[in-house]
Amino acid sequence: MKNRIIGIIEAALGRVSANGQMGDVAIPAIELETTRDPVHGDYATNIAMILSSRLKTNPRQIAKMICDQLPEDGDIIAKVEIAGPGFINFFIREEVWHAALEKVDREGVHYGYSDTGKGQRVQVEFVSANPTGPLHIGHARGAVVGDVLANILLATGYQVSREYYINDAGNQMFNLGRSVLYRYYEILGREIVFPESCYQGDYIRDIAREIIEKEEGIYLERLEEEVIPYFTDYAAAIILAGIKEDLSQFGVVFDLYFSERTLYKDDGVAVILRELEQEGHIYREEGTSWFRTTAFGDEKDRVVVRKNGEPTYFAADIAYHKNKYERGFSWVIDIWGADHHGYLTRMSAGLQALGYRADALKIVLVQLVSLLRGGKPVGMSTRSGEFVTLREVVDEVGKDAARYNFLMRRTDSPLDFDLELAKEQTNENPVYYVQYAHARIASILRLAADRGFVVPRYGEVNLSLLTLPEELTLMKALTRFPEIVAAAATALEPHRLTFFLNDLASLFHSYYNKCKVISEDDSLTRARIFLMNILLIVLKNNLKLLGVSAPDKM
Repeated sequence: MKNRIIGIIEAALGRVSANGQMGDVAIPAIELETTRDPVHGDYATNIAMILSSRLKTNPRQIAKMICDQLPEDGDIIAKVEIAGPGFINFFIREEVWHAALEKVDREGVHYGYSDTGKGQRVQVEFVSANPTGPLHIGHARGAVVGDVLANILLATGYQVSREYYINDAGNQMFNLGRSVLYRYYEILGREIVFPESCYQGDYIRDIAREIIEKEEGIYLERLEEEVIPYFTDYAAAIILAGIKEDLSQFGVVFDLYFSERTLYKDDGVAVILRELEQEGHIYREEGTSWFRTTAFGDEKDRVVVRKNGEPTYFAADIAYHKNKYERGFSWVIDIWGADHHGYLTRMSAGLQALGYRADALKIVLVQLVSLLRGGKPVGMSTRSGEFVTLREVVDEVGKDAARYNFLMRRTDSPLDFDLELAKEQTNENPVYYVQYAHARIASILRLAADRGFVVPRYGEVNLSLLTLPEELTLMKALTRFPEIVAAAATALEPHRLTFFLNDLASLFHSYYNKCKVISEDDSLTRARIFLMNILLIVLKNNLKLLGVSAPDKM
């Protein structure tokens, strides 16, 4: 619907231009928004105000020029109004909303999908937590955001690959191996002072005990530097296996787990840095190698190799992203924690220095989660061991409630996760509210079947019988679902789907509390059954994109 209105506006602007009323001014992209208040129509555009500054003309005058070129008796538009400083409001004919339901009925489980992406290959990299401990609640938000974004991009015609970057190189891995080794010593009776820099969670002891059961005390008499690599690899393998299992239980499955260590094979990172140095992007100063990120808009140059010869995370990230594009991805999306905000400009600089477009990388920053239990914050420090794991949360509130709640806010807004609310079976719990709408509709359709009504197809009902304002509002919302999915893909904002679902469930519950779907009027009953089935399709398709179940009974 939205694209059809935009096409009508573009045609009108073309006629205005052909009449010589726009001079040499190019026609900009048209922004069309869904109005919040039906008094202002169904859609509104600010195109006249955008053109006003370019044409040096009053925006209301430009709006009138556009409206004068709109079809007088359109098959879609009932009327057009100029409002405020120059908005153009469009009112859509009621029968158009009726006809739009045919597409929902015909496409069924594929309704809301599109080919916007035209098969472009996109990589979504998310979670990518160090394999030094179980995933905690702080990782969970990024996990569901990345997973749902991948679902949305798939639904809009992209080829999507989900990837987890394993940070299995560097000092944190050495500390992991040392942590397990020291617990190994401790369990076997050796006096040890456990360093604060080591990981102190109970899982470290569990891994040490497993090594003892398997290898006994054979490492007690060997030098630390000799055995730490073994303890590191052993612990990392166990932790990564646990991470994969936890993610699977959370409904998140990756296409590829990419090891950071592979970047260093055949001196790979060093080779890339030498090439960049030869091209003048890297310089050396007092034994440190610096990347000239200021040449690409960064506030200061960044270190890529420290004085001790160790490459920084930034150096590895440059190599990793080069690897991504060499694998044929035309577009790369990184889901990062908000603490990585300072990396945006330097990563853009790195890509441009390698010869890639700055807009070929999109970084979505995910703000922190505050977990509440009994109104008090729960700490989440991996090193101290005082954290709530993803597995604990999923076990307590369930996969559906966990996923849905993590998508209840914009990714750039902090999120409070209330464990008690997530478990409630009341309308105060958003996921319950939406799932109950689906279950209630399924119950209505079962009751209708018991009374001899078969769910009709589009051409078998008289939708003009649906005259209540609530019914028209429902129809408008249902036909806008593809717009919501497309907009979520373009903006990389998965929360748009939960916002839409919340509104849709609210519309349904209000309608159900006011109207009887099954009545003595068979024709009206059939029309309302058809509408309920269309609503069921949209609820189910939306929940599927979120990775949340759509129960028929609750």
